[in-house]
Amino acid sequence: LQKLIHLLQATDDPLIQEQVLITLSNSAAFSVNQDIIRNLDGLSVIGGMLSICVPKVKEKALNALNNLSMNIKNQEEIQVFITQVCRIVESAPLNSDVQLAGLRLLTNMSVTSDYHQKMISSIPCFLHLLSEGTERTQIQVLKVLVNLSANPAMTRHLLRAQV
Repeated sequence: LQKLIHLLQATDDPLIQEQVLITLSNSAAFSVNQDIIRNLDGLSVIGGMLSICVPKVKEKALNALNNLSMNIKNQEEIQVFITQVCRIVESAPLNSDVQLAGLRLLTNMSVTSDYHQKMISSIPCFLHLLSEGTERTQIQVLKVLVNLSANPAMTRHLLRAQV
C-alpha cells in the first residue's frame, strides 16, 4: 500500500494513476487496509487526485474515497473534500460516471449529520439532478436527500432551496 501511494504521488501518467486508484479502492474493502491507507497519508494523496482533469482518474479517486469513507476516522479526514466533491457533482456532465461516483461518496458522508452543513449550498443542484437525471442519478440523489432530511437542522435549507 505504501508503494502504491508513493507511485500515485510520483506519476503524472493518467493510466497508471487510474490503475493505482482502482487497486487502492479494492484494498479498502478490508478495514485493516482502511486504517493503513489513512496512516500512510493516503487519504490526502487520493483526495489530491480530485484536481486531476482526466475524468477516469477523478472517478477512480472518488470511488476510492467512497470505499475508504466506511471508516469513521477516515470520514474525519475525507470531510475536507466535501465542498470540492459537491463542485465536481455540479460541474460534471449530467449522469456521468464522475457525477455518480461523487454522489455515492456524498451519500456515505451524509449518513451521519456531522457533515451536512458542508452540503447546504449544493441542495439546489441535488434537486435539479432529481428532476433532470436518469433513474440511476435520481436514486443516488435521493439517497443523499434522505440522509439530509433525517437531520432536523436541514429542514429549512431543504424547503427554501431555489430550484
